[in-house]
Amino acid sequence: MIESISHITFIVKDVKRTADFFRAIFNAKEIYDSSEKNFSTSYEKFFIIGGTWIATIEGEPLSERSYNHIAFKVPEAKFDEYVLKVKQLGVEIKAGRKRDEGESRSIYFYDYDNHLFELHTGTLDERLSRYSSE
Repeated sequence: MIESISHITFIVKDVKRTADFFRAIFNAKEIYDSSEKNFSTSYEKFFIIGGTWIATIEGEPLSERSYNHIAFKVPEAKFDEYVLKVKQLGVEIKAGRKRDEGESRSIYFYDYDNHLFELHTGTLDERLSRYSSE
């Protein structure tokens, strides 16, 4: 039986730059840095973001962008603060999908390696409730 997601790994060109990105946007807590000894394929750092283990490994980043993304839940009351953090980093913000009235707020943005992230204020229950009201 699957218990939960163990971790999510991102291949990035510059692990240290990605670490700064994760700290600035997600308030990531760095828990490991392999600069002393690589146990994996190359230099890596581990973080905790919202209780989830996130790994970054140095390598060739994604060559193309897509809508595949990781969404992190943020409180509605803090949404505008997060949007400001994203804008201050100067990363590309992607136009989100058309939202129906009553849906939660989201911002989509790319990191430096073509990974798409979303900050989202809603929950699955809210989304399903909205969809079933039609």
